[in-house]
Amino acid sequence: MKKINFLIFGFILMIGILYSQHQPFQKYDEIITGSKYKISMVPIHGGAFQMGSLKTEKNRKKDEGPVHKVTIDDFWMSNIEITWDIYELFLTRNTDHAENPKGLVKIDIDGVSGATMPYVNYNKNGLPVINITQYGASQFCKWLTAKSGNYYRLPTEAEWEYACRGGTETAYSFGKDERKIDGYAWYKNNSKGKLQKGALKQPNNYGLYDMHGNAAEWVLDNYDSEAYIARKKGVNNPIKKNKAIYPRVVRGGSFKNSANQLRSAARGYSKRTWKQRDPQIPKSLWWHTDATHVGFRIVRPKISPSNEELSRYWVKPKKEY
Repeated sequence: MKKINFLIFGFILMIGILYSQHQPFQKYDEIITGSKYKISMVPIHGGAFQMGSLKTEKNRKKDEGPVHKVTIDDFWMSNIEITWDIYELFLTRNTDHAENPKGLVKIDIDGVSGATMPYVNYNKNGLPVINITQYGASQFCKWLTAKSGNYYRLPTEAEWEYACRGGTETAYSFGKDERKIDGYAWYKNNSKGKLQKGALKQPNNYGLYDMHGNAAEWVLDNYDSEAYIARKKGVNNPIKKNKAIYPRVVRGGSFKNSANQLRSAARGYSKRTWKQRDPQIPKSLWWHTDATHVGFRIVRPKISPSNEELSRYWVKPKKEY
């Protein structure tokens, strides 16, 4: 009997893998059941690209090199940064028990840690969620996975740059002429010091909005100024992770930054000062007090990882005292 059950389980697992490999790779909306909200997911066809910036690129920094070949697998990415309205569904958990679609990934939604309210709340409906920690962004992905049955996570730094470039090799996804940036990005010169709603500017070649500017975006990687040196010979789907809370990478620049900090290869990173004013002991796992420029968007790999690999790409909690 045990042998028969094992064979049945193996057959079901094989069918699931085949389904994930052959389902249509096209744009879709992830409907959040029990609410009026959805997240538009754009297919990003994988391939090889040159990650980083050449020494000749204007305003280039040393941590953007050396340029190296990176190969990326297929994935979907949300077309805009996750908004406060949608994140608040995770915060309140009022939709958890709405009838959910039966996807391939099955985890207990009640087992996903719930977020606390921000100590200092700058968030507004319709605008990207900000001041959020990398852990807070990642736990949203875990919750959405449990709710939808589709596997979601933060992008790796390499996936983010590949998606941002949209097939280009220039400083920006729209070319090398910085003077065109007003048509594609909210940044220091045109934002009036304020965050803006998503998709008000032109998208890149992949149909992604605000990859330059508006809110800087969390990725999975820890920051290492010399990370690219070890990749000179090329690498597939790279990710750099360790247990340190700081510094971790944010990409894209924000409404507070100058245009050169919005370049496709430009790298930002987290700082302890982002949580300096938090009086709680331990400090919040979920929120910063002074990262009003930092948000996130999500990705879904075309082929879901095995059950053993699911948690590898979800950020683990680590207390700060």
